[in-house]
Amino acid sequence: MKFDTIPTPSYVIDEAKLKSNLEILADVQKKAGCRILLAQKAFSSFVTYPLIGSYLAGATASGLFEARLGAQEMGKENHVFAPAYTKEEIRELDSLCDHIIFNSLTQLNEHYVNLTKEIGLRINPECSTQEHGIYDPCGAYSRLGVRRETLEQALFKACGTNLSVAEAFAKTYPKVSGLHFHTLCEQNADALQKTLAAVEERFGDLLALDQIKWLNMGGGHHITREDYDRDLLISEIQRMKETYKVEVYLEPGEAVALNAGYLVCQVMDIVKNGRPILITDASAACHMPDVLEMPYTPPLRGAKIAESKKEQAGILCRVSSRTCLAGDITGDYLFPSMPEVGDRLVFEDMAIYSMVKNNTFNGMPLPDIWYLRENGEAELVKRFSYEDFKERLS
Repeated sequence: MKFDTIPTPSYVIDEAKLKSNLEILADVQKKAGCRILLAQKAFSSFVTYPLIGSYLAGATASGLFEARLGAQEMGKENHVFAPAYTKEEIRELDSLCDHIIFNSLTQLNEHYVNLTKEIGLRINPECSTQEHGIYDPCGAYSRLGVRRETLEQALFKACGTNLSVAEAFAKTYPKVSGLHFHTLCEQNADALQKTLAAVEERFGDLLALDQIKWLNMGGGHHITREDYDRDLLISEIQRMKETYKVEVYLEPGEAVALNAGYLVCQVMDIVKNGRPILITDASAACHMPDVLEMPYTPPLRGAKIAESKKEQAGILCRVSSRTCLAGDITGDYLFPSMPEVGDRLVFEDMAIYSMVKNNTFNGMPLPDIWYLRENGEAELVKRFSYEDFKERLS
């Protein structure tokens, strides 16, 4: 596709790459005997939901609005997890979702009695396998998931010490049918293997209960990455299924749309201050917030990411934005020739955590959303206007 025919700034969803990812996930789903759900928090462009739903078991939500979207646009299995729910939300979620997962015993106790759907509890295996503290649910002072010590204290208080933890859990929460953990972030199957060992050590007695019918291993599994060990993932899923007689769910978001989108922008000006600084009509802060939050430098088609401690060939330029935020910098890149005003830049891997996180800081226009079909034709999905900016603030 020639990106010079797309207005800037624009997100472009790549149907062919999305389909390739889905074929890999469907193969894992079949071989492992598990059920894979789209985590809408990473990618929720519902124009693609008919395609995704033809491969995967359904969708999972992080709150009421995503749950509505999954129910309306995917129409398959629909799960939800959030750190807290209101009573009004729970009433609607009970009509929308197949599984409702709770983050704490307090929330479970508050809503437990009135639910008709499958109930799950998020556990914290206290096993950190990553370096990104902002995405580590097992880090110090984490609010995500129930720790073993917290569970034991609550159950002993409720039931006394004459019962085992598993017996007390079964007596107190007979309607809980599944456990959930989510601890990974862009990681390989070895991190899952390590995490599962911790899950079994701390919560294996609960998994062995007859009432526990499913185990949700959350997301962060980079299954569609080229170097991902899918054989190990499959064997670990099969082992857990055989050992505990449970259905296994995975909830990847990134793996579904990995490398399946672009952000096309244009160079508006070039400022020189130590190095050329390209002022573009796209913004890291507004249009790709994970670049600053993670942080990371996204791939840029036709250029190389500059490594500060290495001498590399090319013209070193900084890519920035037209917002007033001094730190709104996408990254430093090496170009084969000096860019010019009017040039198009194409950032890659921009389907995930971009459209779902973008904002209108500084009154920046939101990018269009385009769908690049397998046959090479591009369809305009959504064009945003001043009214979209204004209506958020009134």
